[in-house]
Amino acid sequence: MKLYGRVWKFGDNIDTDIIIPAHYLHSSDPDYLGKHCMKPIRPNFFKRVKIGDIIVAGKNFGCGSSREHAPIAIKACGIGCVIAKSFARIFFRNAINTGLPVIENSELFAFIKEGEKLHVNLLKGIIINPATEKKFEIQPFPPFLQKIISAGGLMNYILKFRRQK
Repeated sequence: MKLYGRVWKFGDNIDTDIIIPAHYLHSSDPDYLGKHCMKPIRPNFFKRVKIGDIIVAGKNFGCGSSREHAPIAIKACGIGCVIAKSFARIFFRNAINTGLPVIENSELFAFIKEGEKLHVNLLKGIIINPATEKKFEIQPFPPFLQKIISAGGLMNYILKFRRQK
């Protein structure tokens, strides 16, 4: 799986209340959630994101409550993947379950500027900044996770798998 997009940079400890504030959780509609993604710190974020853009963040991205709404909102507003120094464990799993690629890399944050573009190859385990030609190695996604992501999340993967039987 290959991704390409413009970088949106966020710092450490971006919690799920920043990603999607609790007062928007009365709905689980992805389009609705996507329109309110990152609203507390970037009110028009969803209007500025282009399909396939990439969030690059610091440590502990997705901390806070264990709501699946957070990765759904990120994915629904058009973000193709999130690359962070580290993730809250439950957010990481929820992201995979909803089909949002999440990548841990402790080096990229210091070498990337907001607005630059990145090439991400999940199969080969590499991130390239074409502006600087700097390369970053990442752990390639195992085949079973690639299948879940490609299917659009765990539930879609299970439904697809059941239909093939």
